[in-house]
Amino acid sequence: MRIDGRTRLAGVIGWPVEHSLSPAMHNAAYETLGLNWVYVPLPVASHKALFAVVEALRVLPFVGFNVTMPYKQVMLELCDETATLAEMAGAVNTVQCVDDRLIGYNTDGRGLLESLQTDVGFDPADASVAVIGAGGAAGAAVTAFVLAKAARIAIVNRDVSHAEGLKERMSGHLHGTTVSTYALDAAEEAIRDADLVVNATPLGMRPEDPSPLPATWLRRGHVVQDMVYGACQTALLRDAQQAGARAVDGLGLLVAQGALAIDIWAAGDSGQVRAPRDVMRAAAEAAAEQVGVRNGGEAT
Repeated sequence: MRIDGRTRLAGVIGWPVEHSLSPAMHNAAYETLGLNWVYVPLPVASHKALFAVVEALRVLPFVGFNVTMPYKQVMLELCDETATLAEMAGAVNTVQCVDDRLIGYNTDGRGLLESLQTDVGFDPADASVAVIGAGGAAGAAVTAFVLAKAARIAIVNRDVSHAEGLKERMSGHLHGTTVSTYALDAAEEAIRDADLVVNATPLGMRPEDPSPLPATWLRRGHVVQDMVYGACQTALLRDAQQAGARAVDGLGLLVAQGALAIDIWAAGDSGQVRAPRDVMRAAAEAAAEQVGVRNGGEAT
């Protein structure tokens, strides 16, 4: 890594961010690609501070930045322009800085599809999918499955009104996909009937967190994707393995969404490149092992 007067910056905004594996995997990718960039964590403790930081990033030499919890949804309102996928998801996790303007994207959904294909060879086309949660991560997941032409999507949330709001946001984009909403206590049949079950809630970020759903709802034949990553296996994934399901943690998603962010930034700054997913995954795994990550994170 070199740092000089021409070095460009990137980073991740969130609170907390000390657990993030993104700096390790991004900086490894930049070195491999020969980019004179450096990626740094940007801990921002409040919404008031977020507004000040975002304004500063407009004029600092940033190619872009990522956004993680708890700011993905509010970031949608702070960008000058947002991509359609971000609008559909209701959240921004990747921002490109162009001439003092902020262009918002959501790479979580495409990253999820890439991870499912790479890690377990799963294609959601014509499949039945259950998404647990109704926040920004869930919005990205549902958006991805709509665009991938899943046959049915069940949105499951403790507060069903939030699930209904997400369904409504998708209403003009469905093109044959059926979307249903369920309160958690009424979702057993929808979960059991799904081909793919996705946890898009924060449950699992701490080692002591319970699973977002009862273990008895999982079965052999399920693919169970947790959008949370960390050194400790989540309760959901332990239950999935015990039920004979294929269990996938959030590391592949972390890598894929970060790689897609680099692809976006590099296209605007240095020309078309493809971020090296294998290098990024190795760096993320090494960083997790080195620091002994116990608490997990969302895939940014």
